Amino acid sequence: MESFNVLILYFKPDSKLGNGLGAFEAWKDVKKDESLDLFSHYMVYWVAGVKLIFIFLLLVILITGSEVTKVWSIVVMIISISTYFWKLHPIIKRLDKMNKIIPKGYSKTLGLMISMFLIIFSLALILYLFL
Repeated sequence: MESFNVLILYFKPDSKLGNGLGAFEAWKDVKKDESLDLFSHYMVYWVAGVKLIFIFLLLVILITGSEVTKVWSIVVMIISISTYFWKLHPIIKRLDKMNKIIPKGYSKTLGLMISMFLIIFSLALILYLFL
């Protein structure tokens, strides 16, 4: 799924699918100013690059990592995914409330989806540790 998001960010950032920015009204506004448009694209490609690094590191861990490394990777995944609720979720909720995201309610959908990832990783960790 994240690989799909990386492809969207690199090749179709205007998309409303996945992590595409077409859902944000402000994405259309930045295109009116060349410097803001360039800066926005720079940041989008930065995020895509970070996601790509993350994906490849996880693949290396899954293929070559020891059992201990894999367990700690799950712990780190839980912590890193949880940071979404610290800074990003409050912002997207405000944008949703201001009707700056299409479709309305997208912040709730995204919050639920990320919560599900946290639950799945947490359950996997608990099952591994106690079974």
